[in-house]
Amino acid sequence: MVKGKAKDQKGKITLKTAQNSIRVTFDGRLCLDLSNMGITTFPNCILKLAYVDELDLSRNMLKKIPSSIEKFQKLCWLDLHSNQLEELPRTIGTLQNLFYLNLSNNKLTIKNLPDELNLLKNLHILNLGLNHLESIPASLGALKELREIGLFDNALTTIPNSVKNLPKLKKLNVERNPFPDSADQEEHADFIKRIETLYLVQEKDLCPSCLNMCQGERDKLKKLKNMTPSPSKTLSFPLLLTPNSSAKDNQEEWRVR
Repeated sequence: MVKGKAKDQKGKITLKTAQNSIRVTFDGRLCLDLSNMGITTFPNCILKLAYVDELDLSRNMLKKIPSSIEKFQKLCWLDLHSNQLEELPRTIGTLQNLFYLNLSNNKLTIKNLPDELNLLKNLHILNLGLNHLESIPASLGALKELREIGLFDNALTTIPNSVKNLPKLKKLNVERNPFPDSADQEEHADFIKRIETLYLVQEKDLCPSCLNMCQGERDKLKKLKNMTPSPSKTLSFPLLLTPNSSAKDNQEEWRVR
């Protein structure tokens, strides 16, 4: 009887349960961790805990996030990966402190990504992998602080210029998309690699001795690169690993450090 009762209660979150699920992160932030609890609908009781800095609702069965998510104005970290989300509320754009947003392993399409995502001016890491995206909203080009984007396992055939032109982009994962050919995918990868190796000053602004020194160092790096075998030409993106059924139970290992 006890086991049966526990099973019936799975997915039903009370305020007390939520309060007991708040923990302090390694860097002193308050995280409401409701991951992997069988939640099917957004628990409105957690709106009373909108003072938390982080919210983890990953690995549940949520199909929708309500517009009331806007009450979590302090959020800097929001993890919704591995649910059944088919849409996002426009009010997600009000979360101006958001630094990290993980939406991977859901059922999102280009139609259901609101333009208001472009209001997340402080967003550094965005994971949209494992969805049903055939294209990426041009509005993402407004996210000038983005450093890392996960677009793996979608239906993309090209990387839009709105993403390529992001000034601070350092890592891009586009693996397992139906690009026209492998050369096209390598071209996109090379573009991101070039971002990380651009000169911070123009050559004409360097004195002859400094220019020679820089060119010499660059030649050394090229030789080392040619001597070191590479297991794969695809980009490494450790912070945006596929969070599917093999997702790690210890969520600290997913945390941005």
